[in-house]
Amino acid sequence: MFGMAVEHLDRTSPLPLWAQLEAELRRRMASGDLDDRFPAEPQLADDYAVSRQTVREAIRRLQEAGLLRRERGRGTFVASRELVQPLGVVYSLFRNVEAQGVIQTSDVRVLDRRRNAIVATRLGIAESADLIYLERLRRADGVALALDSVWMPATVAAPLLDADFSHTALYDELARRCNVRIDDGWERLRAVVPSRAERELLGLRSGSAAFAVDRVGRAQGRTIEVRTTLVRGDRYSVHIAWSPTARYAIDIETDSAR
Repeated sequence: MFGMAVEHLDRTSPLPLWAQLEAELRRRMASGDLDDRFPAEPQLADDYAVSRQTVREAIRRLQEAGLLRRERGRGTFVASRELVQPLGVVYSLFRNVEAQGVIQTSDVRVLDRRRNAIVATRLGIAESADLIYLERLRRADGVALALDSVWMPATVAAPLLDADFSHTALYDELARRCNVRIDDGWERLRAVVPSRAERELLGLRSGSAAFAVDRVGRAQGRTIEVRTTLVRGDRYSVHIAWSPTARYAIDIETDSAR
């Protein structure tokens, strides 16, 4: 039973066995016990001493709720919750994720002062200027979602070296500690093939989809951040709203143009 004791179902309860089983499986999914592989129907029937029909009804309800997915030839798996990001506005990944009822935390991998001539040029400052570099593994309800790397001028962002980014938004800290508010910028989304190290960090299977988000953020016309975020394609999607007055453009990039 996947190394976990079975919670016996109450046959004296007025609640149907399929409903009790559904509730128990929901509890186990929430605890992460079933993330690797969902048990087969015969296994569940044996473990909980119920009929296959009871198991099928519980599974059917979980599938209808979007909590399970079937993969032909591979079996049944717990479905990842997909987070949706609208385009066309200045947004905070932290705020957007939490607004969807998910707790966003970060593992801070790097927060230091360093130099990078190429990035400094993109920020519009001297190549020898000091920069603040912040690298985080972003999590949604504890599960890896994105690997985020951002560069900022030290003359603006040096106070961020004292910030705790485990559960806060960069833009909030910029406003609070540096009196800087991002109000303008651009983003570009690219399909990418993650490296093995990136896949391991994000918990991605080989061949899984991912995309990179390149961002430049400005405050009152001054470039404040140059950022790249590698996002799991199975947990995040981008939403574009359009209307007769809305405008958006698609830029076609060739390898030779990069």
